[in-house]
Amino acid sequence: MAHGNDCRPALEDGADQQQPLILDRVERETGKKWQTVVSKRLKKHCTPQKAKSKILGFVPILKWLPQYQLRDWILGDVMSGVIVGILLVPQSIAYSLLASQDPIYGLYTSFFASIIYALLGTSRHISVGIFGVLCLLVGQVVDRELALAGYLTESSSNSSDVLLAGQGNGSIGVACDRSCYAITVGATVTFTAGVYQVLMGLLQVGFVSVYLSDSLLSGFATGASLTILTSQFKYLLGLKIPRPQGWFTLFKTWYSLLTNLGSTNICDLVTSLVCLAILLPTKELNDRFKSKLKAPIPFELFVVIIATLASHFGHFNTDYGSDVAGDIPTGFLPPQLPLWSLIPSVAVDAFSIAIVGFAITVSLSEMFAKKHGYTVDANQEMYAIGFCNILPSFFRCFTTSAALTKTLVKESTGCQTQISGLVSALILLLVLLVIAPLFYSLQKCVLAVIIVVNLRGALRKFTDIPSMWRANRIDAAIWLVTMATSALVNTELGLLVGVLVSAFCVLGRTQQAHVLELGRAASREHYEGLSHYRGLQTHPGVAVFRYEAPIYYANQSLFKKSLYKCVGLDPVKEKSRRVKFEKSKRREEAANVKSEEKEHARKENDAEATVTLMHDKKSSHSSRNVVIDCSAVLFLDTAGVGALKEVRKDYAELGVKVVLAHCNTSVLDTLERGGYCPDKKGGDVGENKMIFFTIADAVHYLQSLCAANGDHDTKC
Repeated sequence: MAHGNDCRPALEDGADQQQPLILDRVERETGKKWQTVVSKRLKKHCTPQKAKSKILGFVPILKWLPQYQLRDWILGDVMSGVIVGILLVPQSIAYSLLASQDPIYGLYTSFFASIIYALLGTSRHISVGIFGVLCLLVGQVVDRELALAGYLTESSSNSSDVLLAGQGNGSIGVACDRSCYAITVGATVTFTAGVYQVLMGLLQVGFVSVYLSDSLLSGFATGASLTILTSQFKYLLGLKIPRPQGWFTLFKTWYSLLTNLGSTNICDLVTSLVCLAILLPTKELNDRFKSKLKAPIPFELFVVIIATLASHFGHFNTDYGSDVAGDIPTGFLPPQLPLWSLIPSVAVDAFSIAIVGFAITVSLSEMFAKKHGYTVDANQEMYAIGFCNILPSFFRCFTTSAALTKTLVKESTGCQTQISGLVSALILLLVLLVIAPLFYSLQKCVLAVIIVVNLRGALRKFTDIPSMWRANRIDAAIWLVTMATSALVNTELGLLVGVLVSAFCVLGRTQQAHVLELGRAASREHYEGLSHYRGLQTHPGVAVFRYEAPIYYANQSLFKKSLYKCVGLDPVKEKSRRVKFEKSKRREEAANVKSEEKEHARKENDAEATVTLMHDKKSSHSSRNVVIDCSAVLFLDTAGVGALKEVRKDYAELGVKVVLAHCNTSVLDTLERGGYCPDKKGGDVGENKMIFFTIADAVHYLQSLCAANGDHDTKC
């Protein structure tokens, strides 16, 4: 029941009136001390069972490994693990180029990420490791810092050293060549990104991934793919040119390529064309017959082996100047700390890398979890991918996330759990301990071909633009803006612009909302827009309107303007017109006009004013009372409450009553806190009936007012 100054739907008294719907709100518990609340929560959450659940939740493998169905799952996990491990070998070496690192560090990265995610991840199917977009972002930071340190091109690797200090050796400086400094920068970026991700997990902000829509992420990945494609042309042509820094790198890269086209290495160009001619059709065959093949054929590995043998026995490096992978050591290097002094320089870059890595991982995790009927924990995924970056960074690794291509292979080859990730790690361990040095003669142009061929999926998105535009133009616009900014301006800026454009699109939809006049269906008490449906009826003397958006500071003026236009009466303009008329009348009465012409003119004006005043009185009686349907108003802020107060007050001065209907509980609470309903103590109860649960109750109430006032002109 409504009392005091509560904003609750009103009860209409009287036996001859329809009884409105009455609901009593559940009163919230207030006045509790914070100590009592904290004590109750501690007793609820701090129990041995809860502690055990938290520990098992933080290391999910402890929960699912004891329930592992060995006979049913082991074959699928081993097969998928072996196949993904074989695919990871050439791709890990290839994507090291994209991150401006030596090949061995790509193998390290895939090895550690596979193990750590198997321990901490909640998805059974995704493959965590090297991802092209993240490699591009890391490579851009590495190249920038290399340039600042004096390394202009890859050929300057032995021309200068950088003195690193504070990496576990106290104040002793350590000489570091180009390769050493590149992985130091990459590991520092990776460590910082991992810290961001773990902090976001601790703060329970895993929900941030929902703000990165599918169209935004797809556009960002496609734009980054264009940048990746462009960056690999120098390897395909055998050119030694530095990676451009700053904005518009796509144009700068193409300018460098075209100006240095005469320096193309024919051996690298021929090798690239041959490898492309082999890999493009074979990868298409794999995709076309993937439903019939038990496992995809690892053509990339075959090409790497054949190309390495051809380069070794053909002496491509010494005789033709072809750039090769070089020495790939076996085993593991001792761990080292990140370069602390570098963190301020890469902190902003690491944040965007952290957001992209987490968003890609969570979106893939949720997609495959939904497909296979289980759930994933977004915050635990944040922890998992964070530690997949923090811990490997001590072992000279760079940033990782889930990768769609390898995840699809993993799923299609029978993967059941993350045991397959451990099997893939064993394959990589075998390569790291025994096989890695055999790739010494592998040409970098072959690795570039592998990267380019794997961009097919992202580049195919361009063919989907017409269908995206037909399905949803706003999403298509977000995709196009994000893709164009990422590709043509700057990769990191593309992500930020995409987020801002998405936010402005959401805000823009609230700005485009208009007030609709509603009519009642003939057969029942249901109201819809008169402009949308035929056969709807209106009520004499009462008009019903709906605003299909929240009312807040950004659109409250638009709400009032749209409402006044739809009602057909702007109270502000009407009051202003009346004030001007009164002032004009008083001036004429105060003037001492003695001439007959002026007296005659005054009489004519008085006669006109009398007609106008009669019209005003008539219009005020014939004006319709207003019901505002708030069912589509999700929330109000202080400005929204103020706007509703102004509407009610301005119309009341013209004799038009405004009531609300269908307010949700959030809107009711905001109205109550904002003082929308005046104090009922000592006043007429009928005057305070401002909010109703249903439109029908509000209409009946306003019609009863018309009847009580004897307004027969409106036929209430």
